[in-house]
Amino acid sequence: MCVYGIVFLMKPPRTLQEAITYFSDPDRAFEYAVKLRFPDGKIYCPRCGAEKYSFIKTRRLWFCYACKKQFTVKVKTVMEDSALGLDKWMTAVWMLVACKNGISSHELARSLGITQKSAWFMLHRIREALKERTFGGGKIGGAGNEVETDETFVGGRIQNMHKDRKLRYNQLGGVYGGKTIVHGALDRTVRKVRATVVPDVKRETLQDAILKNIKYGSTVYTDDAVAYMDGLQENFIHEILNKTESYVRGRVHVNGMENFWSLLKRGLKGTYVCVEPFHLSRYVDEQVFRYNHRKHDDRTKMTDAERFKLAMSGVAGRRLTYDDLTGKAESPHHQTTGTGTQEPF
Repeated sequence: MCVYGIVFLMKPPRTLQEAITYFSDPDRAFEYAVKLRFPDGKIYCPRCGAEKYSFIKTRRLWFCYACKKQFTVKVKTVMEDSALGLDKWMTAVWMLVACKNGISSHELARSLGITQKSAWFMLHRIREALKERTFGGGKIGGAGNEVETDETFVGGRIQNMHKDRKLRYNQLGGVYGGKTIVHGALDRTVRKVRATVVPDVKRETLQDAILKNIKYGSTVYTDDAVAYMDGLQENFIHEILNKTESYVRGRVHVNGMENFWSLLKRGLKGTYVCVEPFHLSRYVDEQVFRYNHRKHDDRTKMTDAERFKLAMSGVAGRRLTYDDLTGKAESPHHQTTGTGTQEPF
């Protein structure tokens, strides 16, 4: 009884070592997950919303009297249908949000004692939870706020490519041809970034991204790319910087976005090494989450534990199946797998 009391009186983890110890106990990990999933203490069925249920303590699951189905804390989350325990899931989330340049699936697999394929799938599901829910909805900036906006090209270096591949790149447009384009905006006041993959650098594409994510009346700083030259003055205070002349002109610069691109590419080149364009948007979401949650609004540093809680609060209401992740769900010859009848803890 004394040991049981000590287990539940342990303080919440503050470091990775404490997190591994804390979540190694199934009951403690379960209680922690329940508090994050149902913060107001009202437990309900994720399928039908009913609050009439019975709890099966030995299996750590509930039985809903309304829809006559069992549900666990994983149902209707990115962890649904996963055979891995909460101890591994929570450790993986902690490691991903705490590592500045991310963590590879091979390293995570070695740390958790699972296969590389499972670790790769797990990381992508966590990235789905880290995705900004208000992208394209709640806008950044505002009257008096300064916003930097810029785009970058992600892809291999032409000088390191095979002759045949280099030829294809040159046919597509030289240095930037064949690369994936990421557009972003940084609000200097709140130090928040929005970034997303875009299909091209046409004026309609880039200006549409700006209009959807930046409030009218904001002071917008851009470089002298053709896509930004006309049209933005109607809704924003638009300042243009010619990088061939200088990188800074008073407060007019996009060095904040350049800093974010540097962090993004450092993780892609150093940690993940080879990222398919099909999956690039998820890696961008991961880096955006870490960048936006470095500090609180009052500029005090955010701890790994606080960043972990924010990440875990986003796992509910989202789902990413292996078929959707790999593109098999779109194949007419592939039968989509359904939710299993048994939902392990």
